Amino acid sequence: MGLAACGGSLPPLRGHIEVGSDPFVIFVGGTSRAGGDLYAVSGAGGAAIPVTFTAVGEMRPALAPNGGAVAFLRGGTLRDSLPATVWVMNLLNGAERQIALPRGAPPPARVGWSPAGTELVIRAGARLYRTPAPPAEETAAPVSAAERAGAESALAVLLGQPAFARVVRCADPRDLCVQADTGAPGLLAREAAAAARYGGDSVLVQIGRQLLVRPVGPGHARVIEWAALPPAPREPTAFGGATPSPR
Repeated sequence: MGLAACGGSLPPLRGHIEVGSDPFVIFVGGTSRAGGDLYAVSGAGGAAIPVTFTAVGEMRPALAPNGGAVAFLRGGTLRDSLPATVWVMNLLNGAERQIALPRGAPPPARVGWSPAGTELVIRAGARLYRTPAPPAEETAAPVSAAERAGAESALAVLLGQPAFARVVRCADPRDLCVQADTGAPGLLAREAAAAARYGGDSVLVQIGRQLLVRPVGPGHARVIEWAALPPAPREPTAFGGATPSPR
């Protein structure tokens, strides 16, 4: 992915994580009322690694399916007086690009990636917008009513490869459930703050200050031992690691 560099950025994960190969998590850290910065932690655990260093708050990160870039919102918090905007950072070289919404669009609230990583879907107010991912420079265009259901899936936490279910809030909003196309939701985790897809066969769950990787099928959960955390770690997004090529 080739992005135009912004501000002489450097690869934030160089020497810590092999981007596009190693599993890792990106999350928001910092007091929730004032916005935060983005941090990363290896899927093997370890210290939190700063990813962004701006004076403007960042939030709602979403890792590309190949782990090579992260989309996020910048601004729109009590830490700054700017409206939220959508940005994409290339994690291989640190370059950033702002994604433009059409004139008059509401402030963005979420951003996600298409399964192939070729498009971004942005929720702004009650509307959805779609745009080719960088290095394309087209302005985001509204999603039609006929395409809305498919676009919404880019903002969901989908499970399985191919996807067969999604993570939703349970009837008790403190808990997370798994919802398939048919049947009642099943409990995933109690008192869970957030969840993220972790490759095709697992899901990442944040419970308090603990990160758990749970297999979608049979197996045992494991803990990612993260350390040197900023205040209020939250909103994790994950790359589960590159799938080995068949020999």
